[in-house]
Amino acid sequence: MTEAALEGQISPAPVVEETALIKAAQEGDQEAFEQLVRSYDRAVLRLAMNLLRSPEDARDVYQEAFLRVYRNLGSFRLDSSFQTWLYRIVTNLCLDHLRRRKVRREEPPDPIEYAREERAEVDPQRTLLSKELGARIRQVLGGLTARERTVFELRHYHGLRLKDIGDTLGTSEEAAKNCLFRVTQKMRVALGDYV
Repeated sequence: MTEAALEGQISPAPVVEETALIKAAQEGDQEAFEQLVRSYDRAVLRLAMNLLRSPEDARDVYQEAFLRVYRNLGSFRLDSSFQTWLYRIVTNLCLDHLRRRKVRREEPPDPIEYAREERAEVDPQRTLLSKELGARIRQVLGGLTARERTVFELRHYHGLRLKDIGDTLGTSEEAAKNCLFRVTQKMRVALGDYV
């Protein structure tokens, strides 16, 4: 996957079409399963990348997530959201990976890369402001727990409702709301001079 693929927003298949794809995939239709994967592949990779902050680890989680979906699709009940079920798998894999990383005391790569302006008339004040803002954002992201980063990512990058975030994390909508509130407060405090 390219970096451009990581940055695009995803709009999953319409619910009716998605339900038909799930049923067909459950009956062994390989093309239907591949269409489901294509519908969510960039969103899954982006979620894993933003939680793990490592392209290699994100690709590993991506592959493992779709392998688990393939193995367990027969047990998926259509009375719940496929997106929530898939994101729960990805989130759990990421949280497991982060726990293992913590035990091994690995340091993740820097989550923010600065885009270079190619123009000759770069505004030095704007460049300095951008670097300061990036440093503060890194500081806040580094101080968040894995659960907080997950809630922030699912809400702001994937547009999930708080109820779906709660379902994804195996908790209540209220717990997801409280977690998002804490993260928002941390961001506001850290970025107060910039907003």
